[in-house]
Amino acid sequence: MTEAEARPTGAGRTVLNPSAVGLVAVIVAATDGEPRALTVRVPGQAAGRQDGLPAGPLVPEHTTLERGLRAWVERQTDQRLGYVEQLYTFGDRDREGIAQGLHSLSVAYLALAREARTGGLSEAAWQNWYQYLPYEDFRQGRPAALDAIEPKLLAWAAAPTDAKLRRLRADRLGLTFGLGGGAWNEERVLERYELLFEAGLIPEAKGNAGAAMPGDPTGIPMAFDHRRVLATAIGRLRGKIKYRPVVFELMPPTFTLFQLQRTVEALAGSELHKQNFRRLVAQQGLVEETDWVTSGTTGRPARLVRFRREVLLERPAPGLRLTPSRRQS
Repeated sequence: MTEAEARPTGAGRTVLNPSAVGLVAVIVAATDGEPRALTVRVPGQAAGRQDGLPAGPLVPEHTTLERGLRAWVERQTDQRLGYVEQLYTFGDRDREGIAQGLHSLSVAYLALAREARTGGLSEAAWQNWYQYLPYEDFRQGRPAALDAIEPKLLAWAAAPTDAKLRRLRADRLGLTFGLGGGAWNEERVLERYELLFEAGLIPEAKGNAGAAMPGDPTGIPMAFDHRRVLATAIGRLRGKIKYRPVVFELMPPTFTLFQLQRTVEALAGSELHKQNFRRLVAQQGLVEETDWVTSGTTGRPARLVRFRREVLLERPAPGLRLTPSRRQS
């Protein structure tokens, strides 16, 4: 099981161990300017909800949580993880896949990698993470998914007879989706997902019976609560790239400034102003030029650069303060 350990009883029944600890990994790569998450196939799910994240229970042979996570990821996907950080601990009662009335802890990790060939035991595959959360991608302007989602959210906010509750819901829509004059904050990925869940607008809100619907504007659902975990990771990463140079964990040893910008845009879900971005990179001293240029392209050769690791010692917060090229509304 991926969400909790089970133990047999004398009567031949299997019950969930209430003290079980699960481990789940959000493994992120950026390939050709697209954000990718490593998924596995999870059997026994509702139609269209077979995609999940690498996961497994903590067992006695795992000396630490992180070693347990790395072991499960390698077993299921053939991937050896590099950069890993603990993301969040989920412990809600009655989580999907858990017996009613019980708590189960699931410790989630964020791992950054460069896309590699998959293998393992669980039909692993790299997927564009915006197919699960399409309303988060503003790189080509306002996502069409929002045109379908927002009227339903407004109807949900207006539904209560209690005026105080209506105001509370409207305020939350402004805070998360920027409705009613609010501002869109790209880091509030988890809050937006959880509001859609509360409003009953996503299949996961129906529990294990919630099957995927073709063309659902909220995106493709995932097994258990793994889409919630993915949303948590995206929000964390979007915030982290602003004050730590973690984006370079996703880059090859040498790259062009255009490739770097496309990667940052992919993670942030917004288009950036080219000259402002390059000015920021130069001011922060994040990269240094190499003696090499690109080859085999139809356009003008571009200078290859590399991450300047000395910046970690020079600045307390050497990140990228993002300035979108267009208003996200």
